[in-house]
Amino acid sequence: MAQVLEFKLPDLGEGLTEAEIVRWLVQVGDVVAVDQPVVEVETAKAMVEVPCPYGGVVTARFGEEGTELPVGAPLLTVAVGEPAAHTESQGSGNVLVGYGTSETPARRRRVRPTPAAASQAGRPEGTGAFAGAALDGVAHARVGALHTEGPAPVISPLVRRLAREGGVDLRQLAGSGPDGLILRADVEDALRTRAALGSRTAEAPAITTHRPAAARPAPAAASGVRDAGIRIPLKGVRGAVADKLSRSRREIPDATCWVDADATELMRARAAMNTAGGPKIALLALLARICTAALARFPELNSYVDAEAREVVQLDHVHLGFAAQTERGLVVPVVRDAHARDAESLTGEFARLTEAARAGKLTPGELTGGTFTLNNYGVFGVDGSTPIINHPEAAMLGVGRIVPKPWVHEGELAVRQVVQLSLTFDHRVCDGGTAGGFLRYVADCVEQPAVLLRTL
Repeated sequence: MAQVLEFKLPDLGEGLTEAEIVRWLVQVGDVVAVDQPVVEVETAKAMVEVPCPYGGVVTARFGEEGTELPVGAPLLTVAVGEPAAHTESQGSGNVLVGYGTSETPARRRRVRPTPAAASQAGRPEGTGAFAGAALDGVAHARVGALHTEGPAPVISPLVRRLAREGGVDLRQLAGSGPDGLILRADVEDALRTRAALGSRTAEAPAITTHRPAAARPAPAAASGVRDAGIRIPLKGVRGAVADKLSRSRREIPDATCWVDADATELMRARAAMNTAGGPKIALLALLARICTAALARFPELNSYVDAEAREVVQLDHVHLGFAAQTERGLVVPVVRDAHARDAESLTGEFARLTEAARAGKLTPGELTGGTFTLNNYGVFGVDGSTPIINHPEAAMLGVGRIVPKPWVHEGELAVRQVVQLSLTFDHRVCDGGTAGGFLRYVADCVEQPAVLLRTL
């Protein structure tokens, strides 16, 4: 007799607490194999195809395309017969974070549905006599359920840590997720509400916030003009960017210094390299080589602050992030071990990651773990900016456009290719002398690329 197993949205890693269904890859009634991708979801970091750990027949799907589901919400149910059950019991090799697939079906947690969970996850789609019989016989006792424990239902460890660091008592919050599940947005709303009230105590007051959007009353508008405004949800990539930038501003005491540099010789060096044959070298790759050399001289800026231990952690590797604008918004892919790459290797990796970013195919691992960020905002036609640090990193170098400007060169006024460089740094990891020394070294390498050769 077939057994109906429920596959829930797994933890996709990096503290992600929800994902939006972009495209279903299977229909109700389809036969699926173990580890076959069944749905494409968009997280705050990337597009991900989610494989199912069971083999069998799809009897129900939960959530329409465009629906946002929290981690742990049901995705689909699969009817597994004797052979499929045997296959599944051997375990899927495609294990996702927080969702091991090596357990036998009998040991998996099964809980009963509640109206709240069913309404959040959406009605299951079921067609055909087989699907109906399977759901009636076994599955509907397990559909739409979320397991919660204790007075504060929380799945994500990131939410717990955010609450602990902010002094928020989770027991005082009313979660907006299914079955009252407390999401990251609930904790952040509590922190914002407390800040607005001017509280300075370490323990959050008893606040119940962030009711589901359907139940939230419309805010009182100051004028008819505000009533006519368009409301755009802060979710997906845009929401992730908003959260990270807000956290950076909230936690990091940043400062910015900048300098103009004559990039004429750097541009000539690049032109000479690209006329010598072989792969073309990107300007961003040369700037990255300069950054990694500067970080070797000033390692304080290749670090992060462990607030709980009150320690600055200096890193012995450089995972270089770079800002990339895409149709989905701003993302920061990471070049692993950039300090060990030459200009040609960096050029290739920048190209690969940029193409993947524009296609929405970057993995969470390619978007996280950076230790320093290089931001070339000159592509937008601007000269300068004060970058916001990519939390929890300690610094970001910003590069403006390179344009012809009057410049005093060798005692005479000349037209040179000038660029503005700006460094935003965490003042906890170093003082202005270190930051200024780093930026001056970068500027010297831009003006005289031979300076870089002396450090290699």
